[in-house]
Amino acid sequence: MLYPVYLSGGVGSRLWPVSRESYPKQFLPLAAENNSLLQETFARLDGVESAAPIVVCNEGHRFIVAEQLREAGIVDASVVLEPVGRNTAPAVAVAALQALKDDSNAVLLVLPADHVIEDSESFRACVASGLGLAEKGALVTFGIVPTAAETGFGYIRRGSAEGEGFKVAEFVEKPDAQTAQSYIDDGGYLWNSGMFMLPAKKYLDELKKYAVDIFDASNDAYQKAALDLDFIRLDSEAFALCRGESIDYAVMEYTSAAVVVPMSVGWSDVGTWSALWEIGDTDLEGNVTRGDVELSATKNSYIRSESRLVATVGVEDLVVVETADAVLVADRHCVQDVKDIVNRLKAAKRTEADTHIKVYRPWGSYESLVNAGRFQVKRIIVSPGARLSLQMHHHRAEHWIVVQGTGLVECNDNETLLGEDQSTYIPLGHKHRLTNPGVVPLEIIEVQTGSYLGEDDIVRFEDIYGRDK
Repeated sequence: MLYPVYLSGGVGSRLWPVSRESYPKQFLPLAAENNSLLQETFARLDGVESAAPIVVCNEGHRFIVAEQLREAGIVDASVVLEPVGRNTAPAVAVAALQALKDDSNAVLLVLPADHVIEDSESFRACVASGLGLAEKGALVTFGIVPTAAETGFGYIRRGSAEGEGFKVAEFVEKPDAQTAQSYIDDGGYLWNSGMFMLPAKKYLDELKKYAVDIFDASNDAYQKAALDLDFIRLDSEAFALCRGESIDYAVMEYTSAAVVVPMSVGWSDVGTWSALWEIGDTDLEGNVTRGDVELSATKNSYIRSESRLVATVGVEDLVVVETADAVLVADRHCVQDVKDIVNRLKAAKRTEADTHIKVYRPWGSYESLVNAGRFQVKRIIVSPGARLSLQMHHHRAEHWIVVQGTGLVECNDNETLLGEDQSTYIPLGHKHRLTNPGVVPLEIIEVQTGSYLGEDDIVRFEDIYGRDK
């Protein structure tokens, strides 16, 4: 049986300020109007007979993944939590172990969760070709038929024909411009997409042969894994000892079973803002826009607004991306360097590097509206039936005003039901909890006052989501 494996561990720092570590690009609707990149990856397999999918993700993103699976109507997925990122070879190893638990003949279709493919029908045809090869024991990778002399991708040199694919003759690193052009002129090179079709047992056998340390650490972490709600939490100590390595370096460059299936499906890895410009719908002046945007004498630019009007006049070849707390302006040809800005922000311990003003939680979300030293104003949304943890704060008091819905407030063992336009006060040091007992989202305005307003001033006593911090 075919097991879709979705790798959702990336952070997409080159798509800052929209993609951030706490809510990276795979969870955002960057290419489609409503669906995230992850949800578009799910939808790409509509009509393909397969087992329940396996998602491998950062443990900090587990509730985001669960919600996006729910929105996509997928109720039977296995979600494996990585305590730390260790690249694709270990991630696929634990996915293989999970699939083999139910099916000794499992075949994995390994897909990054943050790619765009415009021609889903052709993609599914390539998947069928890859499955035929994998069922005969091949370790299949999918190579993208190149459309330009791209220096940002690795390449695969194809060898002799093998069924509907080709033997892999060589993996080559990202080339310089002259070398990339020679690959295009040669005609025998494909872009390395990072998508694979792997018989689970065969992959593990080859991993044991060529990178036994990765197999041992991954297997140890999986065997010691614990169930956490609906999640499979890998053992953190064992997985931390695993060497970080890609499938390419750990297995595919060495195995004699590697086969590449060419793909021409309108593929993009959406690695930079210029990639989104390339796949977007341009106006007559070559611009791609999203959100509330006004342009004048603007050409060949990508302009995106997340929260307010953005206007440009007399510019060309720019990327302008606005969010509620940061604005990026870059030459469209230099967007690979956005990661340098993120690294500087991290070095300066700026929160804009990692988190948005709107922060998602398993119970809903909160958004900081005003932060002025000794007071902060937040907008809090609690999903129907959801509940915050029972907690207290050492340094702040809180005032809650209900804007929409109904809230059940617990404060030092006293319960109060609040409706719209009603409010309550949570004194410093009091145990408290908020629940939405209704069927519509609960929206409140929270005013915090105190000497310290950081998110780490939370002492949790009970939490239905299993969080301890």
